[in-house]
Amino acid sequence: MPPIPLSTLNGYTSSDDLVSAIGSIYEHSPWISSSTFSSAPPPYSSLTALHTSLKATVSAATQEQKLNLVNAHPDLAGKAALSNSLTAESASEQSRAGLTSLSTSEMSTFTSLNAQYKEKFSHVFILAVRNASKHAIINAMRARLNNSPETELGECLTQIHKIAWMRLLDLVEPNPTGFLTCHVLDTACGCPAAGMRVTLSRLSGAGPVGPIAEFLTNEDGRLPGGPALKGLDFSVGAFEWVFFVGDYFLTKAGQTVSGQPFLGEVPIRFGIDNPEDHYHVPLLCSPFSFSTYRGS
Repeated sequence: MPPIPLSTLNGYTSSDDLVSAIGSIYEHSPWISSSTFSSAPPPYSSLTALHTSLKATVSAATQEQKLNLVNAHPDLAGKAALSNSLTAESASEQSRAGLTSLSTSEMSTFTSLNAQYKEKFSHVFILAVRNASKHAIINAMRARLNNSPETELGECLTQIHKIAWMRLLDLVEPNPTGFLTCHVLDTACGCPAAGMRVTLSRLSGAGPVGPIAEFLTNEDGRLPGGPALKGLDFSVGAFEWVFFVGDYFLTKAGQTVSGQPFLGEVPIRFGIDNPEDHYHVPLLCSPFSFSTYRGS
């Protein structure tokens, strides 16, 4: 079923409508959508604003309600998964993380860690596993066993909001306000890297996987023509920039580059989680080093 437009959701006049549309994003807890409608009814300026209102509802809940929300979730690789009684959302998320195809040894590890965790905290372990590996999940369980009960409850609620956000994106179309840009700086010369070839590809997500576009940076080291992605093309998923650093420095006046360049193509894989945000990926490079970060 395709996501509904945010404009449709903004036209709802009762909490029942909102619960019917998005009540499932918080596991077995439609009261969050219902209470949000009462405290912060539509319209919502963005999907991000709606999610912020939903989080505020949870923040204002009682300690008992928060614990009930945590315990509404199933154990990872637990009895509910083995008996095929998970919600459709949880089943899909656990399957994507490889938790439905564990070896006997891996299942034993999950069973043991779940038992240790519950003995210490008296509630289930929560992690947004949709894009996590089973190895990362096991490491997170082991590490979080060292947390205090207060810290761990807060971490569980943080993870629950991440789960809710990803589920919300499955159900409602966000405002197409986000965009992707990049900027390349030549740290060897202390100037913008003009004339560097850059390619962009989609690795996973809602759109077609494969090459998207090729660019040549302008005199400011930026992409000519504005953002590389915007509007409906800018969606959740994994992407990859490839910066042709070796070619750039090979033809750069005043630069000595070895016959076999130390750096050739520099790939940067990154994820877009919120299609309503600006994602900026700068590259700082020399013939022998590079660094990057999420800019603004």
